[in-house]
Amino acid sequence: MSGTRRNAAELLTGAVVIVIAAGFLAYAIAGTGRASASGYLLRARFDRIDGLAIGADVRLAGVKVGRVTAEKIDPQTFQAIVTFSMQDSIKLPKDSSAQITTSGLLGGSVLSVVPGGATATIPPGGTVTITQSAVSLEDLLGKFIFNVSDLTKAVQKKILTPK
Repeated sequence: MSGTRRNAAELLTGAVVIVIAAGFLAYAIAGTGRASASGYLLRARFDRIDGLAIGADVRLAGVKVGRVTAEKIDPQTFQAIVTFSMQDSIKLPKDSSAQITTSGLLGGSVLSVVPGGATATIPPGGTVTITQSAVSLEDLLGKFIFNVSDLTKAVQKKILTPK
């Protein structure tokens, strides 16, 4: 009879673990990229947004001030249009810029906003016109390797060529 109780206890424990795991999974799915956009929305156009995801932080002076809420392609210009929220208390000058950066060497991409000096501000629903696209680490590494290779060849040619 103790074998039956043991099996029932194991079954009950397994069911509780599954229910808790399902709860964590539901919470994770509900919270992923679905954070409510508090504040007002702005847009920016980029040639590349590599690694920038919906829900990514928008930062000003390193402080989180909003979230990326949407990304789409303009079929006419083939540019990426990023929509993001900004805190209501922050009014960006018209000559502000936006750039895609990473939060550390292995960190994810964030949208960094740099305020300008104009007195007029970008209205809600407006567009940040000065942008800098994401820099591809692979492209930079490829250029570095290519330049080092060229430099090596030039040095070898200089050394091996008699005067």
